[in-house]
Amino acid sequence: MKEKITLVTGGARGIGRATALLLAQQGHAICVGYRTRQACAEEVVALIRDGGGKAIAVQADVADEEQVVALFQQIDRDLGCLTGLVNNAAILKQQASIEQLDAARIAEVFATNVSGSFICAREAVKRMALRHGGHGGAIVNVSSAASRLGAPHEYVDYAASKGALDTLTIGLSLEVAAQGIRVNAVRPGLIYTEMHADGGEPGRVDRVKAHLPMQRGGQPEEVAEAIAWLLSEKASYVTGSFIDLAGGK
Repeated sequence: MKEKITLVTGGARGIGRATALLLAQQGHAICVGYRTRQACAEEVVALIRDGGGKAIAVQADVADEEQVVALFQQIDRDLGCLTGLVNNAAILKQQASIEQLDAARIAEVFATNVSGSFICAREAVKRMALRHGGHGGAIVNVSSAASRLGAPHEYVDYAASKGALDTLTIGLSLEVAAQGIRVNAVRPGLIYTEMHADGGEPGRVDRVKAHLPMQRGGQPEEVAEAIAWLLSEKASYVTGSFIDLAGGK
């Protein structure tokens, strides 16, 4: 059985961290991609290695194409032939209505959340596709329930970027299915992660959880389980699909 080598972008915290740790438990060699949180990324790597797994941490801003290319080249050198990609890196700006948005903010959000995911997917396909001598693989895009709900009065720009990621999931899944690559997405809802603080409201989940059918927020580990399943052979006939993890909303 071929070695499972997986890149988790934004792997230093939240859903990315939980996913990296779970995949390592399932036998994946992990590259923890991070932009600024070096200590957090190295802690994830240490936990994986302490558990007998293989992992590296690599700094890269996915909004920068050259850094993404260098990231994948380092995986080639240090781990081997990539088999899995979790496009998890994303940014969220302060809560704002449409009147408060400017082009610079929108461009920054889309550069990371959309362009970054495209370029990471491109580099993964170059390595996985049968036509390039690869052995296939799987890509999981971490979208958001916001892509369906729109995030009015808070994060319309973020929601729109995740809508673009949904479209990438559909189009890319069709483009590379015959190349042995499966492409799917998860759409988390209100999850207890540090990302809410980036939007200016650390306690957002507790404020709005009563509006959810399940009456609670989700945990990063619950999202990680879905990602791990989509990457696994148990999901071998699944591509172009979405798993909503949003408490029923």
